[in-house]
Amino acid sequence: MCGILAVLGCSDHSRAKRVRVLELSRRLKHRGPDWSGLHQHGDCFLAHQRLAIVDPASGDQPLFNEDKSVIVTVNGEIYNHEELRKQLPGHKFRTGSDCDVIAHLYEEHGEGFVDMLDGIFSFVLLDTRDNSFIVARDAIGVTSLYIGWGLDGSVWISSEMKGLNDDCEHFECFPPGHLYSSKDRGFRRWYNPPWFSEAIPSAPYDPLVLRRAFEQAVIKRLMTDVPFGVLLSGGLDSSLVASITSRYLANTKAAEQWGSKLHSFCVGLEGSPDLKAAKEVADYLGTVHHEFHFTVQDGIDAIEDVIYHVETYDVTTIRASTPMFLMSRKIKSLGVKWVISGEGSDEIFGGYLYFHKAHRGIIKALHQYDCLRANKSTFAWGLEARVPFLDKEFINAAMNIDPEHKMIKRDEGRIEKWILRRAFDDEDQPYLPKHILYRQKEQFSDGVGYSWIDGLKAHAAKHVTDKMMLNAGNIYPHNTPVTKEAYYYRMIFERFFPQNSARLTVPGGASVACSTAKAVEWDAAWSNNLDPSGRAALGVHISAYENQNNLANKGVEIEKIIPMDAAPLGVAIQS
Repeated sequence: MCGILAVLGCSDHSRAKRVRVLELSRRLKHRGPDWSGLHQHGDCFLAHQRLAIVDPASGDQPLFNEDKSVIVTVNGEIYNHEELRKQLPGHKFRTGSDCDVIAHLYEEHGEGFVDMLDGIFSFVLLDTRDNSFIVARDAIGVTSLYIGWGLDGSVWISSEMKGLNDDCEHFECFPPGHLYSSKDRGFRRWYNPPWFSEAIPSAPYDPLVLRRAFEQAVIKRLMTDVPFGVLLSGGLDSSLVASITSRYLANTKAAEQWGSKLHSFCVGLEGSPDLKAAKEVADYLGTVHHEFHFTVQDGIDAIEDVIYHVETYDVTTIRASTPMFLMSRKIKSLGVKWVISGEGSDEIFGGYLYFHKAHRGIIKALHQYDCLRANKSTFAWGLEARVPFLDKEFINAAMNIDPEHKMIKRDEGRIEKWILRRAFDDEDQPYLPKHILYRQKEQFSDGVGYSWIDGLKAHAAKHVTDKMMLNAGNIYPHNTPVTKEAYYYRMIFERFFPQNSARLTVPGGASVACSTAKAVEWDAAWSNNLDPSGRAALGVHISAYENQNNLANKGVEIEKIIPMDAAPLGVAIQS
């Protein structure tokens, strides 16, 4: 993984332009502190900042085919690269990098090879034989990518907005699951799964099929030549990821190099719900657990850095990114280069308690919310986050299940994400204790400690006056902030990224938890609630603002309510 920057077809290919590209590439150095590279071919520049994970000794970029006529700079992990190499007899690979297959696949299959890649990626491929190029981004948008256009006719590509915002006349998010071809001068979608259509899926629910699909998604992500760990909040998603990783790690190449003892990491305010739950899961799984604490003031002091790195003014994204940003720095200081995380499950299975009313199309917007947070708040410190719930094959398996099986049915004991919980409810070889397997979802920014959000609001109120709010619509006519906290974040964002194109990259409207504005439209109760915390969804969460009882006591109640030897009836705590 890394940061990539490309300038293609620029009118100026002088030494000064090369220096400028190098300068802009250094803005992405936090993403790839291990090596940097720049290749110029005529009026095209391909730059790269590398975080070395697979083949750290020889996998530096840009990458080439045999005669160097095809040049690639890529940010990604290609999990099926060994299988793809076998399909390319006669090709000579220069490195052991998983991304080395891209140039050779292009030689064999042209622009149609992208769907053959099983992994996450953003890449620029330059064919020097006709000076054409293609750009592609992974199916869901786990890797971040932007595209811009210069007045001289140049096309700019960057892993982060800060690599091109000062030099492009217009720029925007590169759409996930798409390919841009210089021959067509436009985008086309390469990712077209059946669940994209309006047809209602009808595949039956088979717990074992779903379980195997997710286990495979986790196992394939254990591809590494460097130390790694797992993010563990103690909730269902991260706990399942940790459990599967711990269960299968011993039989991997990673264990041969780094041992079979899994390291887990958690962050929170002192006494927060996540810290307690994560410690319990870590003890159950036997991981080497690292617990990081932060104060509200620590988080507030980091807000400007978070907004600069995450490149958004969305309230919920900033709330959740800040603890992750702080934790990532601590993790990197321990010598860990990547972590495996639980993002994406909520959108696939309807994880947050309000989410059962939301539309499946929200998955298509993940690149603007959870993927953005997970990618940029970790890469701010040169740490990669891998997300098995967003595995292309697993998503296809999960999304093709008849949605009837995903519905919350309290009278049948079905709580949110019931089909996922049921798939891993194994009496003979338990993955997790029952009360963890059926623990209610916490939004990340809530789970790290409820006073975190309250502290942010109080801080913003000191910097944004009532008079300022009266003029908010005039100062910020696009995506007008409706709370002082939103106004405060917007001021910081505009200072770093003042261009109109920049503000347009952030989705508009109110959101709930880390979901989209669209989700709010489905329920009047959400539309009337300006606070985007999942905790504030009244009548949904056990810790709604109007009834903030002690969570530790609630945890005891949950254990009492959920029978350890039967299907869960966790919804009883809401009745």
